[in-house]
Amino acid sequence: MNAHTALAALAGNYCHGDIVASHRHTEGQLVHAIDGVMLVSVAGTTWIVPSGHALWVPSGREHQVRMTGDVRMRTLLITPGAHSALAEECQVIKVSPLLRELIVAAAGELNDEGARLRHAQIVDLIFSELARAQPVMAHVPIPAEPRLKSLCADFIDNPSQESKLESWAGQLNMSSRTLARLFQKELGMSYSEWRKRTRLLLSLQRLASGASILEVALEHGYQSPSAFTAMFKRTMGYTPSNCRSV
Repeated sequence: MNAHTALAALAGNYCHGDIVASHRHTEGQLVHAIDGVMLVSVAGTTWIVPSGHALWVPSGREHQVRMTGDVRMRTLLITPGAHSALAEECQVIKVSPLLRELIVAAAGELNDEGARLRHAQIVDLIFSELARAQPVMAHVPIPAEPRLKSLCADFIDNPSQESKLESWAGQLNMSSRTLARLFQKELGMSYSEWRKRTRLLLSLQRLASGASILEVALEHGYQSPSAFTAMFKRTMGYTPSNCRSV
């Protein structure tokens, strides 16, 4: 397969709340943003993709992208079979500083032989970096029940809010016990577990943007950076300090 036809790069800038409507590609897509957070919904599952990370969506999978904050999206379309290391299921990876720059560089014009040769070399390097990329847990289930789905979306937009189960139950005109059962039924986890996971994944954006571990720990309700770091490493497989170099 010709290297410069195996991969194409797309670029787009979006505002908070913008939505790329549900669509699919014949190619696989590496969805990445150099700034901002994207919520990518694939077959009823929503993936939080902050800057410094990318979501691999295999070919033919219908997906929708919703922007949280201003987003500078830089995405790759990769021909099926072009790279054996790419998974057959959706997967979020950590984007190395080198891979980030390669993704940006891949969007250059291919208007002469020299540019096409350079693009082929960039593609080879991208595939090499993808083979080494570290997968991370970034899946947040979103309920199907419309009113609860709306509250969850509002929380993702503003995760620092001190919302309580009782408050959400009041907004939905149901008891807190009924809401707790609904969370477990729709998401397979409790309200507190869902909120903890969502905040953790959104903390990746704050860390990548330069916020201190102390700041992020306090914003997410931890009494000390060490407690936040221990929880973060247990869940993500690496420490918060690793996000600072992204």
